[in-house]
Amino acid sequence: MNTRKPTIAVTLGDPGGIGPEVIVKALADPDLRRRGRFRVYGPAAALDAAASAAGIDPYWNRSAHSLPVVSTAGGQNVTVLDYAAGETFPREANRASGELSFRLVEDSIVDARREQGDDRRVNAVVTGPISKLAWNMAGQGQYPGHSELLAMRTGAKRFGMMFVSPRLRVILATAHLPLMDIRNALTIEKVFDAIDLGNDACKKLGVAAPRIAVCGLNPHAGEGGMLGDDEMRVIEPAIRAARERGIDARGPFPGDTVFNAAVNGHFDLVVAMYHDQGLIPVKLLDRDRAVNVTVGLPMIRTSPDHGTAFDIAGSNRADAGSMKAAMELAIQMCARGE
Repeated sequence: MNTRKPTIAVTLGDPGGIGPEVIVKALADPDLRRRGRFRVYGPAAALDAAASAAGIDPYWNRSAHSLPVVSTAGGQNVTVLDYAAGETFPREANRASGELSFRLVEDSIVDARREQGDDRRVNAVVTGPISKLAWNMAGQGQYPGHSELLAMRTGAKRFGMMFVSPRLRVILATAHLPLMDIRNALTIEKVFDAIDLGNDACKKLGVAAPRIAVCGLNPHAGEGGMLGDDEMRVIEPAIRAARERGIDARGPFPGDTVFNAAVNGHFDLVVAMYHDQGLIPVKLLDRDRAVNVTVGLPMIRTSPDHGTAFDIAGSNRADAGSMKAAMELAIQMCARGE
């Protein structure tokens, strides 16, 4: 176990969303601040506004993001790497916010990839919520989300979105795709990779022998081919390949029942075939406590399971539970030496 206090990069996300608010609220916990060193990437003005709205006195140092060494004056464990970007941030997707939020993630990846001993190196990255539309408006539409950008920048050949909550762990075989495209995108390799990556991730999170349930794609898991052949053609061969490698993978199970079995302790991980199949039960059961983990990367990345919530941004109504859980899980993964 690694007992050193880790350095955690926290990207602000879209400055007009709830990212600044949930970061300020999460790190207001002195116990959390004692467990790590945090560097918040983003405009200090957005954090100041969020703190003012929440009645929280600023507890952070400030340092220009361009400085080669991060300031730790005053012994604070939170430093804002200030990207001066004006005083106001629109509560909607826009090009400027997309450009900034994209840059924050890019810079955090660079710092996570630095050599040991480099003062700018971080041990993990926690990403605030971004607007995919804003990224598209900024000319970065080739990246449907954080996961794809992280995989491209780190050269990861296999990666996946895994969600960790108090009652469920779920990994996705496909992620940011229109429903109409899923059947053509779903392959034996994609399903196997989700099982394999999920098995490794569970072990890294302390599950010695993960029990993995694999969802079907169709209603009733295809009903023996009567409601589709994807289970027999794609999913069952992937499960067999996983079992041949010693992974305890079972299924395919109907998506409308398997999550109950997992919640009741019969499985440690559920492999969902598409985004909403996996995310609806996670967010229904553990909203504001679930964490998104990108598995398969040569670095640690976690994030809250929610979006920018422009409709409530600036109103001091956002729950910081998921952001705080993302920070805590990043610290836990650092302690395990990941």
